Amino acid sequence: MAVLIWVVLTVAYLSTLGMDSAGGHNYAGDESHYLLAARSLAKQQNFDVSDDYRARGWREFDTAPPKPQGVVRKGARYEPHSIGLPLLAAPFYALGGAKAVECAIAVLLAAAMALSYLLARWVVPDPWCWAAALALGLSPPLVAHGTAVVPEPVAAAALAGAALCAARLGEGPSRPVAITCFALLGSLPWFGLAFLPPGLVIAWSAVRSLRRAGRGLLALASTEVAFFSLALLVGLNEALFGGPTPHAADRPGTSATGADSLSDYLGRCWRTVALFLDQDYGLLRWAPIAALMFVGVWVLYRASRERLGRAIAGLDEELGVARVAAVAALTTVVTAALFIPSLDLNSFPGRALIPVLPLTVPLVALGLREAPRIGLALALLGVAGSVWLWLDARSGGGLLTSRPRAPWGPLVSVFPEFHGGAWPYVLLAAIVAALAAPVVHKEFEVRRRLG
Repeated sequence: MAVLIWVVLTVAYLSTLGMDSAGGHNYAGDESHYLLAARSLAKQQNFDVSDDYRARGWREFDTAPPKPQGVVRKGARYEPHSIGLPLLAAPFYALGGAKAVECAIAVLLAAAMALSYLLARWVVPDPWCWAAALALGLSPPLVAHGTAVVPEPVAAAALAGAALCAARLGEGPSRPVAITCFALLGSLPWFGLAFLPPGLVIAWSAVRSLRRAGRGLLALASTEVAFFSLALLVGLNEALFGGPTPHAADRPGTSATGADSLSDYLGRCWRTVALFLDQDYGLLRWAPIAALMFVGVWVLYRASRERLGRAIAGLDEELGVARVAAVAALTTVVTAALFIPSLDLNSFPGRALIPVLPLTVPLVALGLREAPRIGLALALLGVAGSVWLWLDARSGGGLLTSRPRAPWGPLVSVFPEFHGGAWPYVLLAAIVAALAAPVVHKEFEVRRRLG
C-alpha cells in the first residue's frame, strides 16, 4: 500500500509541472535563487552565482531575472540561502535542467507521505491510515508544493523517514536503523535551521528508545553522525558566508527573523492561530482534512487521562508514536509563528508547515477513525479544491497570484483576515478557551472518579 500511495502522489505532483507561479513565470520567490545555485554547482562546481548573473543563466529556466541577494565577499556572491537544496539539486540539474529538479522534489514529497502512512500504521490500522495519507497528500498545499524548488518538501521526507526509524527503534535496537535515523536528522540543518526543532523531538525519542534497551553506546555513536554533519555544515558556512549560518552573507542591518526584541516575538503569538485560520494562508482554509489532527490530539489526551495504556497491552507504545509526531508538529508551528519574518511569503500557503504535515498523518488517521463521516466530507472537499486549483492554474491562473476561492467557494469569506488589531488576540483567546473547556471538564471528571 505504501508503494501505491507513493505512485499515486508522485503522478499527482508531477502533473503540476509547467504550472505558472505568478505572471506567466514558472518560478517565483526563492525558487530562482536555489535553481541558480544548483546551476552554478552543476556547471562551475562552486556556489558563486556572480558569473551566472552576468551570463544571465536564469534564462535556462525562466524569463524573469531574479534580484541578486546578499553581499559580494572577495569578488564572489554567495546568496544567503541554505546550501543543502542546491547540493541535492545540482546532479539533477546537470541531467535535465530545472524540470529534472522538480521531478526529484515530487518523488521526495510523495515518499514523505508514503513513509507517513507506514508511521500511521503504528497507531491505527487500515483503512484509516491510507485514507489519511491520501487525503492529506492530495490537498492543495501539498499538490501546489509537489514540484516547488524549496527546501520544505525535502525536509518533509527527511523528517518522515527519521520518525519512522525512531518508531522502529522503540520496538527494538538496530544499528542500521539508528544510523539511518540520525543521518536523516543530521541532514536537516543543511536545508534550514527552522527544521531543527522537530528533528530534536524525534532525536530525543530515538535516544530514549536506545537507552531503554540498554544500547547507550549505540545511541552515542548514532548521535555523533548528526553532530558531525552539523559541524561540517558550520565549517562550510564559515568559509562561504563568513558566519555559522547563511544569514551572515545577508545585507548589514537585516534581521533573520524580522524581530529585534522579546516583545516583538511575544507580539507574534496570534500567528499560531493565523497559520491555521487565515483567509489567505491558513492551513485549514486550504486543507480542510487537517482539522482532524486536532481530533487526534483529543483522542491522545483522552487515552492518557483514562489510563487506557495500562489496560490495553501495547497501546501506550502505539500512541507514543502519535505523541512524538504531535510534539514535533507543534514545535514547527511555534517556530513558524515566532521566527518567520512574514507568514504571507512569496509562495503557496502552508509552506511553513509542509515539513511536518506528513508527521500529522497518524493524528489525522486517529481523527478519521473517530469521525469517519466528517473526515470523508473534509477529504473530498480538499481533493475538490486541488482539482479546482489545478484547472485554474492550467487555464491561465497562478499558484501565487489570481488564486481561485478553492475549496470553499463563497464560504471562504467566513475565514478571518489577520492584518493586525485586537481581533487575532480575541480569536486566539476564544479558541484556547474552547479547547480548554473539555479538557478541564474531563480533568474534574477523572478527579471525581478517583476521589
